[in-house]
Amino acid sequence: MLKLKINTHLFECGTDEAGRGCLAGPVTAAAVVLPDDFSHPFLTDSKQLSEKKRRELKTIIEAEAISFAVTHVMMEEIDQVNILNASILGMHRSIDKLSKKPEFIAIDGNRFKPYYKIPYECVVKGDGKFLHIAAASILAKTYRDLYMEHLHDEFPVYNWKQNKGYPTAEHREAIRKYGPTPFHRKSFRLLPEQLKLKF
Repeated sequence: MLKLKINTHLFECGTDEAGRGCLAGPVTAAAVVLPDDFSHPFLTDSKQLSEKKRRELKTIIEAEAISFAVTHVMMEEIDQVNILNASILGMHRSIDKLSKKPEFIAIDGNRFKPYYKIPYECVVKGDGKFLHIAAASILAKTYRDLYMEHLHDEFPVYNWKQNKGYPTAEHREAIRKYGPTPFHRKSFRLLPEQLKLKF
């Protein structure tokens, strides 16, 4: 059973991102504050759940969270600041949008940059340990997946509906055949055999 949060007595948010390893599309971050009496038997790391379960949990989290926010950081910004900085930027922007400033921030992973002077803790595999980080991982993943499915209609040859922009063999083959789109990250190595692509 996942714990609710790190500090039981503080107004604490959990934050996580999705899409760091993708070749196309945004990196998406979420921040979530859950009520102190929140519990759910299936809520865990989004990677452990089916798409159907994630969508069900998205609805529950949005209905029951005290506050939540989701932010897409787009490809141009990822290319400018690098993927790690873009991920942290997305988390900061999501925390910005919460209805009340948190007193403590719990982050999935091992890297973060100070947000104002609010104390924080990085938790490796935090989305499998704390409910608010797991909730953030689910919102980040579901919002990003929906965004990529929407883009799929415009660029069906890359099959983003299925691969969500991750570097599958099929996705790389489509890049090789059709070239990159404006939604591909120019700073990423899109094809293993090429260091640079002409854009």
